Amino acid sequence: MSNSMLITVIVIAAVVVIAVCVGLWMMSRRRRLQQRFGPEYDRTVEAEGGRMAAERDLRAREERHAGFELKELPSERRHQYAREWSGVQERFVDRPEGSVGEADELVTRLMHERGYPTEGFSRQVRDLSVEHGRTLEHYRAAHDVKERSGTGQTTTEELRGAMVHYRALFEELLDDQRSR
Repeated sequence: MSNSMLITVIVIAAVVVIAVCVGLWMMSRRRRLQQRFGPEYDRTVEAEGGRMAAERDLRAREERHAGFELKELPSERRHQYAREWSGVQERFVDRPEGSVGEADELVTRLMHERGYPTEGFSRQVRDLSVEHGRTLEHYRAAHDVKERSGTGQTTTEELRGAMVHYRALFEELLDDQRSR
């Protein structure tokens, strides 16, 4: 085998190895994003029109999230929030629409106290998606009902469902005491 033939084989082998490594790295990164964001990964792929754009968006969310100073709540504050939630649920019987609005406000206050920015629903969803991607559909559904309830376009059953959806995110935010 001549030297030029040997160099060609080595170069081709190196290119193949690099291509395989890059492919494995991209698959690993994609899998990590899918696991971290759960159903939000597929939703973002659809919204962004493809995996590359979606993954860029999800990584940007992670970078923004890394800048947050998320904190644990002291036990007493968690108990106080739990009591407030119980009160909202009790008032649902007499005033369902008002209780859904209260639930939304309570979730937003809890987010803020934990260290999440709260400037607008779409930004809240993007920020929550990094750690709470599996409960975002609950939050979206609850928020949709809350918005429609202001115009009288909801049934009591939809309002009850909104409370269940808000509770899913509320409990996750309240109990999420992982180290950051």
